[in-house]
Amino acid sequence: MKKVLIALDYDPSSLKVAKEGYSFAKAMSAEVILMHVIEEPVYYSSTEYSPIMGFNDYIGLGAFQLDSIQGLQKAAQHFLDKLKHHLGDETIMTTVKDGEIAEVILSTAKDLNADMVVIGSHSRKWLENIVMGSVTEKVLNHTQIPLFIIPIKKIKLSE
Repeated sequence: MKKVLIALDYDPSSLKVAKEGYSFAKAMSAEVILMHVIEEPVYYSSTEYSPIMGFNDYIGLGAFQLDSIQGLQKAAQHFLDKLKHHLGDETIMTTVKDGEIAEVILSTAKDLNADMVVIGSHSRKWLENIVMGSVTEKVLNHTQIPLFIIPIKKIKLSE
C-alpha cells in the first residue's frame, strides 16, 4: 500500500475519520492525501449547514468569502491545513476539488493511483438518505479499489 486518499466533509466527525485513516495509512507506511469536495456552493450558506470544523460556529470566517467558489476553496484548504497540522505530519498532501462528491472521490482516487479510499459513513435520517442519497454508498458501489469506511453515529446526550 503506497497511497491512501482520505475524503472529508465539514462534519465534526471528520476529525475521527482523518485520525483513523491517517493511523491506518501510517501503519502501512503509505502516503496520505486529505481531500474535500465542494459540490453545491449554495449549501455552504444555508442555515442548516454544519459549521466548518475549527471555526466555532463561523467565528473567524470573515477572511473567507463563502459566496464564491474561490472563497469556498480557500476555506476548504484552510480546513485541510488545520487537519494536517493537527495530525502533525507536514508530508500529508491536500487537495480541494469541486463537482459531484462520489464521482470526484472516485476519479481523484484513480488519478492519484490511490491504493485505498477512507471515508466516513454518517448516520442520517431515512428521508435524507432517500432525497440526497449516500455518498459512501455511491463510492462503495462504483469503486475499483478498497474502501475503508469509518462508521460515524450521532450520539444522543441522553445515552
